[in-house]
Amino acid sequence: MSVQETVKAIGSRSFRPPEAAGWAVLAIYLVLVVGFAWNPTPFAQGLAALGIAIACTHAALFYGWKNALVLLAICLVTTFTMENIGAATGFPFGHYHFEVGSNLIHIGAIPIIVGPLWFGMGYISWIVAGTLLGGTPRRLSGKVQLIALPVVAAFVMTQWDVVMDPPEATISKAWIWHDGGAHFGVPISNYLGWLLTSWLFYQAFAIYLSSRPYGLPRTAEQGRALRLVGILLYLCSGLTHVTPWIIGQSGEVADAASHVWRVADLRGTTVVILLFTMVFTSMLAGLRLATDAADR
Repeated sequence: MSVQETVKAIGSRSFRPPEAAGWAVLAIYLVLVVGFAWNPTPFAQGLAALGIAIACTHAALFYGWKNALVLLAICLVTTFTMENIGAATGFPFGHYHFEVGSNLIHIGAIPIIVGPLWFGMGYISWIVAGTLLGGTPRRLSGKVQLIALPVVAAFVMTQWDVVMDPPEATISKAWIWHDGGAHFGVPISNYLGWLLTSWLFYQAFAIYLSSRPYGLPRTAEQGRALRLVGILLYLCSGLTHVTPWIIGQSGEVADAASHVWRVADLRGTTVVILLFTMVFTSMLAGLRLATDAADR
């Protein structure tokens, strides 16, 4: 092979138009999420539906379709069960009901969209947690792997709710906390409920994975790329709450307990919490991913 042919071959391997196009589409989607997902409009709902589809595709690429469907089933059964128990009894989240999706089919008292939303963000949080712990092997084995990953993933998932629940509940009224709560109208029990619920389906999935190996992604490079996508999706789902803070919303809003909150205070506090939870976690995951790649 001549020098010219060698250079051409190397160039063709390093420049992959389909890959570049995929990253460009992802970048456009993430920009739209940051800019518009905070406001509960039909466009934002479309972005959420697309995010669920991306999570499903990501899971299929990372674990294979069979394992992805098992995770989806575990997540839907667990979350619909816990949400219905919560709506009926107040345990473990607190007393609440959904306003969002009221015109959709319901599973018990819960709009059908709620379960897929749990899966979409829950799966991405699982990927971020696995990256923080140095990636997961082909089969989860040993007590540390089997216990640590679900616990860390539950905290990563609940961080997202700590960021998004006050603006979505108290300002947007997507769901209503009947008794209000100390965290801008959200009860602390809600976050404990999120920890419990997410841990339940993560632990069930970890036990499932411990009994069988999974074969995807095919190469370490593909695995790192998929993890990076997960980190970016997680980060931008939080960064969307920076947009209304920059816009500078004003006025006041009351929760169901008639406690009045300043919108500017709520938006500003959300950004502070975001910075020291989701942004920090995403940074750590990104650094871990880069360090692991450099060590190979």
